[in-house]
Amino acid sequence: MRDQRLPSSPGFWRSPLRGPRFTAVLGVVLLAGITVMFVTGLVSYAAYNPDLASVNDKTPGKGLLGFYLFAWPTDPHWLYRLTQGVHVTLGVTLVPVLLAKLWSVVPRLFALPPARSLAHALERISLLLLVGGALFEFTTGLLNVQLDYIFPGSFYPLHFYGAWVFFAAFVVHAVLKVPVALRNLRHRHDEPAAPEENELVSPRPDRPTVSRRGALGLVGGASLLLFGTTVGQSLGGPLRRTALLAPHGGPDPGSGPGGFQVNKTAAYVGIDPAETRDEAWRLVVTGRTGTVRLSRADLLAMPLHSAALPIACVEGWSTRDQWWRGVRLRDLAALVGHDTDPPDVLVESLQRHGPFRVAALRANQVADPRSLLALFANGEPLTPDHGHPARIIVPAAPGVLNTKWVARLNFGDL
Repeated sequence: MRDQRLPSSPGFWRSPLRGPRFTAVLGVVLLAGITVMFVTGLVSYAAYNPDLASVNDKTPGKGLLGFYLFAWPTDPHWLYRLTQGVHVTLGVTLVPVLLAKLWSVVPRLFALPPARSLAHALERISLLLLVGGALFEFTTGLLNVQLDYIFPGSFYPLHFYGAWVFFAAFVVHAVLKVPVALRNLRHRHDEPAAPEENELVSPRPDRPTVSRRGALGLVGGASLLLFGTTVGQSLGGPLRRTALLAPHGGPDPGSGPGGFQVNKTAAYVGIDPAETRDEAWRLVVTGRTGTVRLSRADLLAMPLHSAALPIACVEGWSTRDQWWRGVRLRDLAALVGHDTDPPDVLVESLQRHGPFRVAALRANQVADPRSLLALFANGEPLTPDHGHPARIIVPAAPGVLNTKWVARLNFGDL
């Protein structure tokens, strides 16, 4: 008989809550939630156009893992706001479910012998990769959301490659365990569990202090609490005030036309105010026919257009639609010889440091009539922190591709 003081002994784990049905309910919720998270994460990664130019690709060497990448569309204009908002909000909401699931199956991590059959060995390996991958992905994702670029230059590959390892283990585990989980969900509480599931049930349980239904309610309530205190940063409007646990939640950070969310301030990225004064700043535009230099006054003399577009960020926050006004990117492309079919463009910023100081946009993004070199936001000139004297605004693009403090536009081969 095994020593009951050792974690490998079934008698060591005495909670009466553990059982196959409890675990199955949590597993089914995670099956749906993690699948949605994985898909929205991959889709949102495509929004960065990593195959367009090396400056956009934060995961070099991804090889076959980038098989699904596609040219990111500009319609609907809220697409990235939706996909990344769902990805981040769902990830936060699922934390109590994930922790409860890991707690419910912890006896299996210590069960002996390590492998009773080939199928059991595969299950144990997938379980170890699944647990490690889940903790890694959720932890790195939450740290990035809460602390903004805590992994400068490395978060993207860590999270991207980690997601593929985690999801591969998740698929293997799901194939092996979903039939068992569905069978356990169909069984009544008074029916015996499958033999392989008995290891979750303590042979000498403590007296219960809460029912399994109550425990599931507690987990669900915790998830609802996290959802309610996070989702407002993605929805915006009055609900932003309820996003108490979101780093960009709460009320708008200011008042007036420029009183909407800012991620990187001018001071943070090293902008020299002298370079952004109207009399000193010049926009350099290059293309098929050469180079032109434009002052802010030159841009104001060109036809100006307006577009109502949000800003949406990888951390999951977004603004409501702001009213932007400026020069269309396709009109700037026409100045340097791209009159009919605007090409891709490389955008350079005045910022001294930070990710995406240089970023590339696809031809379809340049051609969209709502894609602007914006000079105004909500009827007033851009503030320094919103990119004065000029910034990019493109429908459905991640916030980091809406470059602020623009210095140069290179149209053509990247």
